[in-house]
Amino acid sequence: MSHDTSDNMPEAHDASHGAVATHGDPFADPGLPAHEPRRTDIDERAAKRAERQVSLLFIVSMLATIGFIASYVVFPIDEIVYIFPIGHVSSLNFALGLTLGVALFCIGAGAVHWARTLMSDHELPAERHPIEADDELRADVIEQFKTGAAESGFGRRKMLRNTLIGSMALVPLSGVVLLRDLGPLPEQKLAHTGWDKATPQNPIALVNMNTNKPMKAEDIIQGSLTFAKPEGLEEDAEDFQVQIAKDALMLVRIAPEDIKDNQSRELGFEGILAYSKICTHVGCPISLYEQQTHHALCPCHQSTFDLADGARVIFGPAGHPLPQLKITTDEQGYLVATGDFDEPVGPSYWERPR
Repeated sequence: MSHDTSDNMPEAHDASHGAVATHGDPFADPGLPAHEPRRTDIDERAAKRAERQVSLLFIVSMLATIGFIASYVVFPIDEIVYIFPIGHVSSLNFALGLTLGVALFCIGAGAVHWARTLMSDHELPAERHPIEADDELRADVIEQFKTGAAESGFGRRKMLRNTLIGSMALVPLSGVVLLRDLGPLPEQKLAHTGWDKATPQNPIALVNMNTNKPMKAEDIIQGSLTFAKPEGLEEDAEDFQVQIAKDALMLVRIAPEDIKDNQSRELGFEGILAYSKICTHVGCPISLYEQQTHHALCPCHQSTFDLADGARVIFGPAGHPLPQLKITTDEQGYLVATGDFDEPVGPSYWERPR
């Protein structure tokens, strides 16, 4: 038969801290173990050695960050190498991952080594307080912060401080360099298309995308929508998809009296208007046409263009009208272009004139 003897247990006292095990507490508070100084606490040479080790880690981090940036210049984007035991990998991706990993690891390892060898490691108990702090507690926290900052050696150990700041300042540059992955700078590549080679003296014929044959003016029926490409652009060409993304053309025939924009009328031929097929919102191909209203609709986000009024935007998120191509006919009556679009095709970009 068992008996509860907790009420008869004597109170236990802790010799070092005076903690008392009251009724219901089986053990006394053992308190904190006695602080044991580290070697760096009693040997200044060991402290200096630890300081150099931490600084070296921060310097390696800086060098790795510089290596990360240099990798973008040194390694081709399409180069594949064999690395044991990983296998075949992109040399650029491997170099970027390795250098960035070393840069971040050395910062973390340096901070941990600093904290374990040079910063104060005294453990101090703190009583719990209400969430709202009084003036005395706030003053105590500020004082503890100042004490911790002083004991960390951040202000006194200049080599540590400077190398840490240097490594932390260089690492964000890796993120800036990563913007290159958005693609090469457009320069003038987006400002010109395959129609750019056309001149009044050497025009380029308009080729039907379906039949792959040049078109005559009488082939364009009023109310229809026809797609065209420049003569010489073949579908089996290596860069066909790149070129057609800029050169794609759509032709409509509108009664001349229904064309509201004088400039569009002048760029066209007998009511035949040639507009870029690439939507000026995000570059989707426009493929829907309403012959009664002369509206062209982009199926992606419903941007709507009035082809009878300079292809201006009348609905949707597109930012500007569709560029128009100046066309005429040659001696055989085939439709030809005599120049490039009147403005860059496709969505807006930083270097775009407007």
